[in-house]
Amino acid sequence: MRAAFACLAALLLAPGCAPAPLPATPALWQVESPDGAKGWLFGTIHALDRPIDWQGPKVNAALAQSGTLMVELIERDEQDDPALIFAQLSRSPGLPDLEDRVSPPLRMKLEQVLSAAGANAGQFADVETWAAALTLARMGADAPDPALGVDKALRDQWQKLGLNSHKTTKGPIRELEGTRTQLGIFDTLPEKEQRDLLDAVLRDHGKGDDQLALAWRKGDMATITRETSGGMLADPELREALLTRRNRSWTDQVERHINSGDAPFVAAGAAHMAGPEGLPAMLAARGFKVTRIQ
Repeated sequence: MRAAFACLAALLLAPGCAPAPLPATPALWQVESPDGAKGWLFGTIHALDRPIDWQGPKVNAALAQSGTLMVELIERDEQDDPALIFAQLSRSPGLPDLEDRVSPPLRMKLEQVLSAAGANAGQFADVETWAAALTLARMGADAPDPALGVDKALRDQWQKLGLNSHKTTKGPIRELEGTRTQLGIFDTLPEKEQRDLLDAVLRDHGKGDDQLALAWRKGDMATITRETSGGMLADPELREALLTRRNRSWTDQVERHINSGDAPFVAAGAAHMAGPEGLPAMLAARGFKVTRIQ
């Protein structure tokens, strides 16, 4: 399922134009420690095909009360440029032909995807399998636009809140992970899992993520949980690497910042909020009171 790694794939896409925004009420939780320290969890979507009006009163109120914003990654300078990091990690000499890294039943689909994009398999001669999968995921007219996603808008809003705040001082924007770490997760996957990823991208190519985007707009976590339980995330090894292990690491960080009194507003992909392996469930299991407020 392409939505499982939309953030990484979206890094390869350029901004575009879009129609008027649609209303949305994405899922938002308040988290409270036994000592009364608070934080918030907000499920985001990293790329959309049109503007969405998600900044409602509950999200704005939570942001106003927060002391720090935590997001998946921040581009601080040229060294954090996603395209540069992708280029550094994604190539190795002497790789098999791309066709040979795809399961035989999907080789015709590979040819179709490449042909529709005006590309050919020879362009992937030295491209590692995980990187080929991310690149193929962005090919097609239906690819959503990261410029319309939530992440950049949240960072911009946080900076404005800091400039306009007279009663409270807004803390820094903190990374949960960072671009190099995110891409490094893919880069260190065993080749077998990288090929499973590539196969999953080809199977799902052209299906779009309309259902997931609609579920996110409605705050429909049941649908998001179901959507993120299939496709590539049905593979236990990929699920552990791409979702569960990262959620455990992020839960450690969120717990630390809540207990330190930082009142974090944690914005991460909605898939990371879903089900028993999501951040709300993991924090609840650690003794926090987790309340859905939107």
